Amino acid sequence: MRGAFAPEVSDAALSLARGNGKSVLVAAIGSASVDIEAPLVEPMAETIIVATSFAQGQAIFRHLRHFLSDTLAAHKSRFRVSDSLNAAAIVDRETGASVRVVGNNPRTLHGLQPKLLLLDELAQWEAHQIDASLAALSTSMGKIPDARLLAIGTRAANAEHPFERMLAGGVDYSQVHAARETDKPFLVSTWKRANPSLDHMPDLRAAIDKEAKRAKQDATLIPQFEALRLNKGVSDVSQAVLLEASTWRGIEAAETPEMGAGYILGLDLGTSAAMSAASAYDAGSGALDVFAVFPQIPTLAERGLRDGVGNQYQAMHQRGELLIAGERVSSIAGLLAECVRRWGKPSVIVSDRWREAELRQELNAARFPSGAAVITRGQGFKDGGQDVRDFRKAVLDGHVRAPVSLLLRSAIAEARVVSDPAGNSKIAKKTEGGRRSSARDDAIVSAVLAIAEGQRRRVSGRLRRRKRRRIGIAG
Repeated sequence: MRGAFAPEVSDAALSLARGNGKSVLVAAIGSASVDIEAPLVEPMAETIIVATSFAQGQAIFRHLRHFLSDTLAAHKSRFRVSDSLNAAAIVDRETGASVRVVGNNPRTLHGLQPKLLLLDELAQWEAHQIDASLAALSTSMGKIPDARLLAIGTRAANAEHPFERMLAGGVDYSQVHAARETDKPFLVSTWKRANPSLDHMPDLRAAIDKEAKRAKQDATLIPQFEALRLNKGVSDVSQAVLLEASTWRGIEAAETPEMGAGYILGLDLGTSAAMSAASAYDAGSGALDVFAVFPQIPTLAERGLRDGVGNQYQAMHQRGELLIAGERVSSIAGLLAECVRRWGKPSVIVSDRWREAELRQELNAARFPSGAAVITRGQGFKDGGQDVRDFRKAVLDGHVRAPVSLLLRSAIAEARVVSDPAGNSKIAKKTEGGRRSSARDDAIVSAVLAIAEGQRRRVSGRLRRRKRRRIGIAG
C-alpha cells in the first residue's frame, strides 16, 4: 500500500498466490475511497473496480458492503446503494464520492472518469478483450488529474500478457510474491514466497497442505499447484508443450552471433490467408533468426481480434518480426526475397513435404540463388518425431542462441506436441494435444526444421571425424 499509493506513483501492480485475500483487499481499498473520513475519500471522485465478470464483481461488492456496514447503517439517508443483477455501486450524496463494480466488457468501459481504478485478476480476463479493455481504461484515466491504477491478481502463464509486462516493470511500482524456478515446491519456505498471508490464515495453510499432498501423489496436479499456490506464472493444466517457456528464455540473448555463410533455412509455408515463416540457423555458432509474413487482407488488427491475441501482430510488425507480403495469400516469393536480403544464400532449405512442388516453382520464379539443396520432411511421427527430439537436444545442449523475439515467444507458448504409443512426439496440428485451431506456432515450426537439420549435421560431422581418427590410428 505504501508503494502503490506513493505520491509519484500513478499505476501499480501486485501479484500473489490464490487464497491470500486479493479480492478482499480490492474491496477494502474501494471502501476506503467512500467511507466517511476514510484516507482515500475525495469529493466527486469515482472509484471503479473492474472484475473478470460482473458475477465475480458481485463477490467483491459483498465484501465492500461488509466493510461499510456500520457506516451504511448509521447514515442510511446519506448513502445510495445499488445492488442488483446489473448494478453494484455506493454513492455518498454529501461528497459525491462513489465506488462502482463492473465486469470486464470493452463496450461498457468507455466513458468512465475514475479517480481510482482497481483491476481484479487481470490475468483471468478474456484474451480477446483485454487489449481493448485496457485501452478504454487508460484513456478514461486521462480525463481526471492524478488518477491512479492498481492491478491485483495471480500471474499469467504467458510472459507477454499485459499483467506480466506490468509486473516486469511496465508500471511505476510492482510487487510480486512468487516461488522461484529453483525452489522446491513442497517446502514451507517456498510456499511463503508466494503466500504472504500464510502465517496469518490457518485455513490457507491447511488448504495448501492438502493440495501439496495430493500433488505429491498425482504428478498431473503439480502444474495447478505451481500456478495457483506458488504463483509461478505457468499454465494450471498439464499440457504437452514443445518446450517450457522458461527453458526458451534461458537461451535468449540481447545480442546473438552474426548469421554465417551457408546457414540452414527452415520454411513453414501457410495456405490461403495463413502465416508463413522462415528461420535461419547457423549450426556453427548457434545463431537463430526468424521472421514471418501475413498477406494484406485481413489487416493485422482484424487478425488479432479474430485469433484472440489483441495487438500482438501489430507489435510484431513494428519490431520487424512480422511482415506483409501478398494480398490475400502469403507471398512465398516475397518471403524468399526477404530471406536473401536478411541472411544471404543458404546451404540447404528444409520444408515440409506437402507444398514441395509449389516451393520449387517459387524458388525458380524468384531466381533464388542456386546450389541450395531442398530437403523435405514429413509431419508425422517418423520425421516429425525425430525433428522434435533433435530440436530439444540442440536447445538443451546449448547449441541455440535466440534473439528476444515476441514472435518466437508467442509461438513457443502456443506449440504443443502429441505422442504415439512408442513415445515419439511430433508438433500438434489444429486441435491435437490441446492446441487451439487458431494458434500461431508457424515461427517455431520453421525453427524446429532448421535447428533439427543442424543438429543432425553436427552429429554426423562428429561421427565422420571419429571415423577418420580411427582410420588414422589403425594405419
